[in-house]
Amino acid sequence: MSAVILRHGDSGPGVAEVRDRLIQLGLIADHDNHTSDYFDDELESSLREFQQSRGLTVDGTVGPQTLRRLEESRWTLGDRVLSYTPGHVIHGEDVAQLQQRLLGLGFTLDRIDGVFGRITDKATRDFQLNVGLAVDGIAGPDVFRALARLSRTVAGGNQAHLRELASWDTASRGMPIDKVAILIDPSDDTRKLLHSDLTEADVCWDIANRLEGRLMAMGALAVLTRSGRNHSGDERARAALANDQKIDFVISLRCDSSTSVLAHGVSTYYFGHEFSHSATGLRLAEIVQEEICAHTDLLDCRTHAKTWDLLRMTRMPAVRIELGYVTNPHDSEKLSDQDVRDHIAAAVSAAVNRILAPRIG
Repeated sequence: MSAVILRHGDSGPGVAEVRDRLIQLGLIADHDNHTSDYFDDELESSLREFQQSRGLTVDGTVGPQTLRRLEESRWTLGDRVLSYTPGHVIHGEDVAQLQQRLLGLGFTLDRIDGVFGRITDKATRDFQLNVGLAVDGIAGPDVFRALARLSRTVAGGNQAHLRELASWDTASRGMPIDKVAILIDPSDDTRKLLHSDLTEADVCWDIANRLEGRLMAMGALAVLTRSGRNHSGDERARAALANDQKIDFVISLRCDSSTSVLAHGVSTYYFGHEFSHSATGLRLAEIVQEEICAHTDLLDCRTHAKTWDLLRMTRMPAVRIELGYVTNPHDSEKLSDQDVRDHIAAAVSAAVNRILAPRIG
């Protein structure tokens, strides 16, 4: 779990920077009757609104992912020149705006994620070719002017079209299991389960090993992001591993927690936000959720779209499963049971089988 950097009650220049960013985004009124470097109720409320709008965990604290997204929100389309450079990929809301414009004009993009990668580079070059600009993949003043001109005369793009572009489903139908590579990402968090000596890392590692065995028995290549008690690195590093290894699916195993012992249940997450989502990620998340709830008596807390780095930065369908709450007696008891953990591993492997199964029609 990412460490909290700033939270309610903190003060200092970091808090002032966060407040200034939220003022620029119009989420806080720019008035003088507050202490700019104090993390007060107003700042927490506005920060939660920002997190909700960006598909982040809504906790009112500034951790690494929220901090990065606040930084990315500095940019709007036209503020800087955009291009693709391997190893130094540009991120930002200006990139997302460019992607949205290109998609609306009919150029092929898999999703709107604010990452200027290879697919966005190709879409930019296709746009330049179509409007008679130099084809160099650089989104600069000429591209911005052409987009502004066309946006006044051309309308297009919709969620159905986006889902069609984003969907990996057609290509995946009937893909043999022995041709599939799956990255399993078990949590390394050392939080203990309630009334147990087991940690979240222990539980997720055990399920990951059981899942790996089942997948490999079916012929799939299963890769783990960590071994034993090693740390697995941050989400961007794990996403880079998946992309570099040309993984087909990413399955991340985590647990949740709450200040209330009443919070309980299993949830599955996929990449998505207001303007875009991973179609196959959504389908895989739904199937995983259905299978786990069928194999166990964990409460069904459904599937949800998020823009966490591991979901956003991977170029293949990725899901994050939050297996239950370490702070809840029922969930902790169930996750402490090795038979339940085996049922969860069986459920996830069954979900992978289902999404790969050929369908008629």
